[in-house]
Amino acid sequence: MGDYGTMEKEEIFSKVLRAGRRTYFFDVRATKADDYYITITESKKFTNDDGSFHYKKHKIYLYKEDFEGFTEILNEMTDYVIKEKGLEVISERHQKDYQKSYETENTTLETANTDDKASDFTNVSFDDI
Repeated sequence: MGDYGTMEKEEIFSKVLRAGRRTYFFDVRATKADDYYITITESKKFTNDDGSFHYKKHKIYLYKEDFEGFTEILNEMTDYVIKEKGLEVISERHQKDYQKSYETENTTLETANTDDKASDFTNVSFDDI
């Protein structure tokens, strides 16, 4: 097992994609039989209330027998997103503006619904019971 642990840590070929708080690691690794597979790791930085930070990681193991299907579906998905939404990235500022708009809209609706519902109830005093 000692050799396997060394093999798992050995990077045959690696690339890194830094994307804001996320970092993606693409690594080619070797199996016990000295065949190759790919690991894709997403590492995301989170800040604690005290200012310290930690990382959460998610890993995908991709074996050669799945390369073709994985590549086809990934290409199909990326083509679909670009076709439907274009290459423009919606920034966090736009997302915050949308969230504020959504919250204002829902607050207005909730107030209207509350007013409507209030008229459906009869004012009852507990002394009447």
